[in-house]
Amino acid sequence: MTTSILRTADAWWVQTPAGAAKIATTATTTRDLITDREAIEWAAYSTDTVPVESLTLLSPVTRPCRVVAQMTNFASHVKDAGMDPASIPLTFFRKSSASISGPFDDIVKPGHVKLLDYEVEIGLVIGQDIPVGTKISESALSDYIAGLVVTNDVSARDIQLPQTQFYEGKSYPTFTPVGPALVLVDADELKRFTDLRLQLRVNGEIRQDMIVGDDMLYRPVQALESLARFQDLAPGDLIMTGTPVGTALSAPPKPIEIIGSLLPPAVKWKAFFKRQAKNAKYLKHGDVVELGVATDDGTIDLGTQRTAVRYS
Repeated sequence: MTTSILRTADAWWVQTPAGAAKIATTATTTRDLITDREAIEWAAYSTDTVPVESLTLLSPVTRPCRVVAQMTNFASHVKDAGMDPASIPLTFFRKSSASISGPFDDIVKPGHVKLLDYEVEIGLVIGQDIPVGTKISESALSDYIAGLVVTNDVSARDIQLPQTQFYEGKSYPTFTPVGPALVLVDADELKRFTDLRLQLRVNGEIRQDMIVGDDMLYRPVQALESLARFQDLAPGDLIMTGTPVGTALSAPPKPIEIIGSLLPPAVKWKAFFKRQAKNAKYLKHGDVVELGVATDDGTIDLGTQRTAVRYS
């Protein structure tokens, strides 16, 4: 049975059927908390609880930490971008951990950003040190992954695309809402990773809806194996595993793409963004974004994240 960890400004909690039980721990970071398993286990059996809805929840992943994201990791998203899934290598990009925000905090669009997009993703929270050179197998995967979280990889497309790199366009404050819960999983539960369904709604309209096993190109063991070749990881670090089709950004029709490739960069991007400005799916002030990740039978449920969009 999974264990759902919640965080408030002054405490850590275990979510139980009766409510939220406070964890008796001095941990102030996710890294410290996930190593205090005895305190977590004691709290899970506590009868001294408060209603979960009475808590003001923060991200269960504390900062600073490493935030590493897999790029174009769902076949449907790759096809929607006009590419062949068979041609896509396993690649990563970094986000600033200063972009991490709570599961019910506003997403704040900076004034200069024009095209604000969303991406529901499953986050892997690292459970122990992974030095460069570590060999990782499927059978030992649960030794390295402490738990799973809902994440939204918010993106300023008009910043990201012309720069041809992702760091700035995905790293503004509030551009990585995380939570509501850090769901600790054991080896058997982690085997059901492919059964998880990702869903995202904007103002109640389903925009993204996909089961991992139907669409994900590179699974967690492949991601950690690849990262361990060149990147140290530590407990509390966050690995984001990609998003399926349904984001606001979509590839232009092939004839337009071919014509665009013949234009000077400045002219090409001006034409591209003029067309994108007519796309009503980009997030607007007041939009409400709801994200959930769970198995269809409810055995594993990472909870529902609900954020409102606010223009600064």
